[in-house]
Amino acid sequence: MKTLNLRSSIDRSPLRRAFFLIPLLLACFALSPTARALLPPPPPDGGYPNNNTAEGTGALFSLTTGVNNAATGWQALFSNTTGSVNTANGAFALYSNTTGGGNTATGASALYHNTTGDDNTAHGPAALYNNLSGSDNTATGYHALYSNQTGFSNTANGVNALYGNTSGSFNTANGADALQHNTTGHDNTATGLQALSSNTIGFNNTANGSAALFKNTTGFFNTATGYAALLRNVNGISNTANGNSALNNNTSGSNNTATGYQALFSNQSGHDNTANGLNALYLNTTGYTNTANGVQALYSNTTGYYNTANGVNALYHNTGGAGNTATGLAALASNDIGHDNTANGLNALYSNTTGTNNTATGVQALYSNTTGGANAANGVNALYHNTGGARNTANGLAALVSNTTGVNNTANGYNALYNNTIGANNVALGFQAGLNLTSGSNNIDIGNGGVAAEASTIRIGTAANQTRTFIAGISGTAVTGTAVVINGSGQLGVAASAERFKDAINPMDKTSEAILALKPVTFRYKDNIDPAGTPQFGLVAEEVEKVNRDLVTRDAEGKVYTVRYEAVNAMLLNEFLKEHRTVQELKSTVTKQEAMISQLESTVEKQETKDTERQKEIKALAATVKEQASQIQEVSAQLEMSRRPAPQIVESDSR
Repeated sequence: MKTLNLRSSIDRSPLRRAFFLIPLLLACFALSPTARALLPPPPPDGGYPNNNTAEGTGALFSLTTGVNNAATGWQALFSNTTGSVNTANGAFALYSNTTGGGNTATGASALYHNTTGDDNTAHGPAALYNNLSGSDNTATGYHALYSNQTGFSNTANGVNALYGNTSGSFNTANGADALQHNTTGHDNTATGLQALSSNTIGFNNTANGSAALFKNTTGFFNTATGYAALLRNVNGISNTANGNSALNNNTSGSNNTATGYQALFSNQSGHDNTANGLNALYLNTTGYTNTANGVQALYSNTTGYYNTANGVNALYHNTGGAGNTATGLAALASNDIGHDNTANGLNALYSNTTGTNNTATGVQALYSNTTGGANAANGVNALYHNTGGARNTANGLAALVSNTTGVNNTANGYNALYNNTIGANNVALGFQAGLNLTSGSNNIDIGNGGVAAEASTIRIGTAANQTRTFIAGISGTAVTGTAVVINGSGQLGVAASAERFKDAINPMDKTSEAILALKPVTFRYKDNIDPAGTPQFGLVAEEVEKVNRDLVTRDAEGKVYTVRYEAVNAMLLNEFLKEHRTVQELKSTVTKQEAMISQLESTVEKQETKDTERQKEIKALAATVKEQASQIQEVSAQLEMSRRPAPQIVESDSR
């Protein structure tokens, strides 16, 4: 940076020449006989009454009752009358002092205009030159506190230090041109060439370093440490800059803290920013409430706000993005306008530009993400290749590492969903869970690697690792529904019965007769299966296999494992139906036979009725025949009688 040289303009000004012409004119007046008569001729070594010492033409020329003064040099303490305990070394030193006491002036024209000011110390030509009544000031260096008149308790060390100060107090300036233009500003501290050089009324500023707070005029509560720190600050307040060119271009920004070479270098009106590190928040202009810790952290930020960057190149390219947090080397380095992202780890969210609401924790987590939003990656290389995928969650080293545009995925575990690229709505939990999935969606893999391109599948555990399953909330819970079955691959489901699921449909016919050879048994499971020893009823799979191999299932080693009771039930149904048909046929025959018997019985009954009637008819006929026989016999008798001679009948008179 080019050093601003304000001293040269002062050295060449007509004002400077006037500073020395005025004392010369006064000296000519002092040499007149009338003026010189105020003091008796000095004894040897310049000793005067009341412990006063004067060495030089016109020294202590006007002294009356002042005590303990020492004046060395032409017209030193020339106007002093009652002032005491003053020391003036140099031509015109404390020239105008009258009653001021406790002053020390070393150098030509030092404290020249001081009249009543007390306890001032000026070392250097024209130091505290214009001081009138200001007290407790210390000026060391050519033109130090030159313009001070009533200001007090100021300290200026260096050429032109606090040069323009008039009434400002409690200022400290160390270095050439430090606080040079300060007029009424107070409680400022400037250390270094041109530090706070332009300050006029600003107060409570601290500048340490060449050109620190150089252009500050009205700003206050600023602290600048380092070459050109807060160089261009004009009215910004409560800024802290530590490092060469830190907050160099700040003009009106307030409450900023910059530590490191060129930290917050370009800031103008941005406020409440904190930058720690070389070039941290370098290009920030109006962005506010940002925190950058690390070399070139938030380097390119201009208008972004509420960002936090911790680490070398963290949020390096961020310009207008807001609400981002980056911790680690090059974390969110490429972010431009993306907002509300959090990156923790080396190169975390490195390529992100416009993506929002992402969280990356771990080395190179979400490294390639550019526009994807609402992703969460925790672990080295988690979601490394993700570019536009959104709402993904990856926890574990290389979790979802290959995902590019897949959305709504959740991977927890080392290499979980490692090969997924565009698959969506997948959930993987465990070491290398869902490792084999690529483009499939809606899968849930827990402790299982999954199968490439499959979709809408749930896999829990691995056959080689898990041999038992316990799930609470099932045993003892009454529900209605369909029985769940499991196949040899461990897949759960419901046995399908619809025709659309079947091929080669044929009647079971005599196939089911095999179950007639099965031998049901009672038994108890071994203690490792059922410690309670509950009585069981069923079949022995090995015996069933001898009858029909299709009625058993086998384990992973090919050994007989269990009976397909559902198949046995179906075969039992077939046999039952066969028997049922036989019974129905028998019932039909019996019914027919019963009908025939009923008919025969009816016929017999009718015949019996007819027989009864015939018996009655026979009896009637017999009675008739008998009667007729009786009649015939009677007739026959009569006929017999008729054939006999007629008896002689004698009629009796007795009738």
